[in-house]
Amino acid sequence: MALTRKQKIAASLIPLFVAVLLAALFFRNPGETELAARRQLLQLISPDASSVIYIDLAELRASPFFARLNSWAPQPPPDSEYAQFLRDTGFSYERDLDRMAIGISRRGETTELFAVADGKFDRKKIEAFLARNSAATQQGQQTIFTLKPAPGQKPVSLTFLSDTRIALTDETVPTPAASAEGAGRADWNTRFERVAGSPVFAVIRQDAAMQQALTAATPGGFRSPQLASLLEQQLWISIAGKPAGDRLLLIADGESLSDAAESQLRELLQGVIVMAQTGLNDPKLRQQMNPEERDAYLELLQSADVQKIDRGQWKTVRVSLFLTPKFFDVAARTSLVPKTQSGPPPSQPTPATKPAAPRPAKKN
Repeated sequence: MALTRKQKIAASLIPLFVAVLLAALFFRNPGETELAARRQLLQLISPDASSVIYIDLAELRASPFFARLNSWAPQPPPDSEYAQFLRDTGFSYERDLDRMAIGISRRGETTELFAVADGKFDRKKIEAFLARNSAATQQGQQTIFTLKPAPGQKPVSLTFLSDTRIALTDETVPTPAASAEGAGRADWNTRFERVAGSPVFAVIRQDAAMQQALTAATPGGFRSPQLASLLEQQLWISIAGKPAGDRLLLIADGESLSDAAESQLRELLQGVIVMAQTGLNDPKLRQQMNPEERDAYLELLQSADVQKIDRGQWKTVRVSLFLTPKFFDVAARTSLVPKTQSGPPPSQPTPATKPAAPRPAKKN
């Protein structure tokens, strides 16, 4: 039976409707309950922190990407201590940890860590385990458990804020920050709101130590005084990850007060992407490189996009790219390849054991 004009119009709109629906699902913000829990955790982190990391494991576990990620990652059996911990407490972080916010603060040469986490805790069992394996002190209505540190490590203190929330720190007392508003808190909240739809993100406030870390993390082939100078002018850096099917969308924002610096950074990063693609297409490299590894890196670079965003006083350079199944396949294989010792195999004599060739006598 032939379709009427109205039926044809309706049929033509179905793909558009599906596309809009998928976009709404992909870019949706978390539900109000999730947002409330997220805000509560983030407000417990001190606004004096240098960086804040947030992970929503409950949301990640529900995504196809997380299931695929588990298939890529190696699955070593739990060691005896963790197996005993599971039996004593009934708590498995893979199953029972829902979300966590971590604040990292720098005090001169030292780094302080404070974290709060929500999960399904059997409080009585966990407190009984901690009472046997740590020193306990009472502060008001809270019991502070201080775990014995490993050699060369600082002690970690832990306390329950409620039956479903814990706080821990490598300082003396795990005290959450006051939730009072202020200029420092508002700066953090503005960045948190921009990544509200991502289950995992990090927000970094630039300082000298962080600048050194960013420079050190830059691949050696892409280090340059110009890039180091431009990174130094990024007063805020935000990195967010969001699953999209079996891929992971990564977005990194660098914020500066200098329009010229952001224009230069965008041009430099675009040039780096083009240079990397050109290098991967070099005939000599194609002969030497594993084809699957090369395809994975090319796919990654082809998805990369660099934009400049004007937010009034603040200027932003945004880099976005997709980590694809090919990339994770290559990463998984690379991580599983055993590291070999440098030098010839043990069955062969090393240069130190070979007899030295006689030198010709000098002619006078």
